[in-house]
Amino acid sequence: MTELHWEGKYKDGKKVAPVRLALPFQTVETINESAADRKRNLESLFGNPNKPTEWRNRLIWGDKKYVLPSLLPEFAGKVNLIYIDPPFDTGANFSFTATIADHPDTDEDETTSFVKEPSMIEQKAYRDTWGRGLDSYMQWFYETIVLLRELLAEDGSIYVHLDWHVGHYAKAIMDEVFGYENFRSEIIWKRTTAHSDAKYYGMNYDQILFYTKSEKATFNTVYQPYDDDYIARFKNSDPNGRKWTDDNLTAKGLSGGGYEYEYKGAKSLWRMPIETMKRLDSENRLHFTSKGGIRLKRYLDELPGMPSQALWLDINAINSQAKEKINYPTQKPEPLLERIIKASSNEDDLILDCFCGSGSTAAVSERMKRRWITCDLGRFSIHTARKRFLGIANVKPFVVQNLGKYERQQWMVNELTLDGGLKNASEVEKRAAIENQYRNFILELYHAKSISGYTWLHGAKAGRLVHVGSVDAPVSNDDVKRMVQEFWKTVGKNTDQKSNGIDVLGWDFAFELNETASQFAAANKIDLKFKKIPREVLERKAVEQGDIKFFEMASLGLKVKTSKNQVSVTLDNFMIPPDDVPQEVQSKITHWSQWVDYWSIDWNFKEDTFHNEWQSYRTRQNTKIELTTGKTYDKPGKYTILVKVIDILGNDTTKAVQVEIKG
Repeated sequence: MTELHWEGKYKDGKKVAPVRLALPFQTVETINESAADRKRNLESLFGNPNKPTEWRNRLIWGDKKYVLPSLLPEFAGKVNLIYIDPPFDTGANFSFTATIADHPDTDEDETTSFVKEPSMIEQKAYRDTWGRGLDSYMQWFYETIVLLRELLAEDGSIYVHLDWHVGHYAKAIMDEVFGYENFRSEIIWKRTTAHSDAKYYGMNYDQILFYTKSEKATFNTVYQPYDDDYIARFKNSDPNGRKWTDDNLTAKGLSGGGYEYEYKGAKSLWRMPIETMKRLDSENRLHFTSKGGIRLKRYLDELPGMPSQALWLDINAINSQAKEKINYPTQKPEPLLERIIKASSNEDDLILDCFCGSGSTAAVSERMKRRWITCDLGRFSIHTARKRFLGIANVKPFVVQNLGKYERQQWMVNELTLDGGLKNASEVEKRAAIENQYRNFILELYHAKSISGYTWLHGAKAGRLVHVGSVDAPVSNDDVKRMVQEFWKTVGKNTDQKSNGIDVLGWDFAFELNETASQFAAANKIDLKFKKIPREVLERKAVEQGDIKFFEMASLGLKVKTSKNQVSVTLDNFMIPPDDVPQEVQSKITHWSQWVDYWSIDWNFKEDTFHNEWQSYRTRQNTKIELTTGKTYDKPGKYTILVKVIDILGNDTTKAVQVEIKG
């Protein structure tokens, strides 16, 4: 067959295949799960490994390059419908508009917004997609489509939403992967009324390529509104305003005959028996003509509409007044997704969208009683989608997942190599060498100098010492205590040491660390700063271009009160390092709560997963946020309350507090 070629498609005479590395998912949050469901799933997970846990819809934060192959072991051949809205414009990027809410204690409306530029990892994804123009885009698209086809069930369908920029190239790739014979339709969606392109025809449409995996694909007839010419035929109206047109009731000329009788003076060969005629008359569905004939009333409001065609003119793009608008740049209208999902899936089918964006596909799937999986690389996308799902009445429990430490572990295997002289060393020696290489790599990115002779202190920068956290585990309170002890036992005795500062670099941090460890360090006269190792470290191109920034952790203050079996939690203070916020925007934040976009609580954290049992968040319709909430416990005992705050940039900060509930 005809094949589209591009630079990078073949290497050594073979097609370059997508990444096939399947990594385990980490569930970092469960949402809307009852205490009973939580207990039952934990028992299934740890009590009987052969007993499957109940289905949970999935919101996954990660690069689809790793997410899709990681879904294959569980979902190959099991996804019923895929809708994707991939980037199809070289000007598209991961920037978003962040909103700063009004000051809660003033009368003036001080709401403002600013454009948050994409993170380095998002910029890297953009470079991977468009770095070599269409050549890299087509390779990226090809690898994605290959994996998606493997995930599709035999009765599955895929819809790929594009526009004129790359649609024709994508069509050729889809034909190659799915087979030309499985192309079903090119849907044209008129997304705007008109474009005033002075030189050429206005590009006011998108195209949606519709393919199936086989001839067995599910397809339910869907309807769209009748056009004006058809509606004009309904010229008559009942006194209540219902429009109708009349239709023939006689059976003359029909094969199979009819029923001959007289009804109210009209004798003919009718299409139905007299009993049906009488029922239609009692329902006011007969029209008696001036010439003595009888015709059937067909009401416009009872007709399903016209079977949907490939030209969609009736679905409007989201305008500024739309209720569903959430200020996400690539948001698609829900009626568009409703038509696709209704046509190519049934209740309880599994829907996948690996370009989550604002979460439209999953949100519509949820309302239409389908199961769903959606993922995105953008942190703000995940946060936006989570809030959107929570706004759905009776939303089913869902989980937030990532590839976490498993992706980092694989990165160490792929990127860090042993010195040739260690080939015959013991496993312990090899592990130590790899860890030392890893720490030196992180120190170099942090522009710190490696130091030796210490266990918990690994480098120095600008008079401060540096600790590099493990790939496998979060930095804990015990880790900090050992750093402080090592400092005073050895380093503190060195008169050349310029300060008592330690920068702690980590991938993850224990929930209560920022407060408790800082208090311990301060009591021991150590100035401690916690800084996040960014995920960009895992991307070679980002490292080569120097696109690595380490940001300090935010500070979260809480007030907790208990009374018998009741507890109240108040968000008392929240400050984020302003590194990522433009200076002119920082000056407009006059109250700490303006940093907060969302916060949630796990009332009984058990060191497993954050179970989101209560939340308050800002929406376009309601920009206010509750700062105090409470809970009544059923049983006395000691509980750990875990609070998660998400700021206006989509970054999260957690804090744990212990309470004792008395009966």
